[in-house]
Amino acid sequence: MRDKILAKMASKKKKNKGKKGSSSRRFFVLLGKIVLGIFLLSILLPIAYRWINPPVTALMVIRKVQYGSPIEKKWNDLDEISSYLPSCSVAAEDRNFLGHRGFDWEAIQQAIDERESGRRKRGASTISQQTAKNVFLWPKQSWVRKGGEVYFTFLIETFWSKERIMEVYLNVIEMGDGIYGAEAAAQHYFDKSAKNLTRREASLIVAAYPNPLKRNPGHPSAYVKRYASHIAAVSSSIGKIRFDEKSVSKAKERYKKREDRRRKRNDGKILDI
Repeated sequence: MRDKILAKMASKKKKNKGKKGSSSRRFFVLLGKIVLGIFLLSILLPIAYRWINPPVTALMVIRKVQYGSPIEKKWNDLDEISSYLPSCSVAAEDRNFLGHRGFDWEAIQQAIDERESGRRKRGASTISQQTAKNVFLWPKQSWVRKGGEVYFTFLIETFWSKERIMEVYLNVIEMGDGIYGAEAAAQHYFDKSAKNLTRREASLIVAAYPNPLKRNPGHPSAYVKRYASHIAAVSSSIGKIRFDEKSVSKAKERYKKREDRRRKRNDGKILDI
């Protein structure tokens, strides 16, 4: 009798152990499927956005939920936006936009050097990085977001053209409280379409990029006016940004030569850290 009871107890333990093992396996299988699904979505979405215009961004939703901000936006193709706006954006944010593959290593090196010397911190994010952040990620800085920014920058530089990156950038970037994109900004601040913006108006909008909730292109402070004048001058020297294959190829050649010289000074290292 005692042997039968012990045998039943042992059998029950085996069954319970088997159930626990089976539950654990199911959990990890489910977790693996979720992770795989997120990974595939993270690739498929950037590919889809090569042709489909992003309907909304995380920042738009966050501003709406946190502050009740409206979402003013209207998508314009790049040829419906004044050529001064891409030119001013490149002049202020990323002068090597056409040449790099998403990351401007010299700008990153300068930011590192300034931080180490205790001087004012310089931003080193390219237009590609800002576009990746604006479309796919959230605004609050963290190492997780920075890693995601690198990942999505690589994807859009792989699947999108430079022209598409600029187009998306100018349509989703925050340009005021609840104001997103060139058309909404042009209408709100200057009562005109984005296609008709002058160089001065475009430079004022771009001068507000670093802090669009506090800087007003329509009623600029003395600092914003001075910064806009600098952007306009640099933009004039750069000229119209052209996205044809020849122009992009030349820009990539110039960037490569510059990078080769810089890396030679750094004994072949990408960054001197």
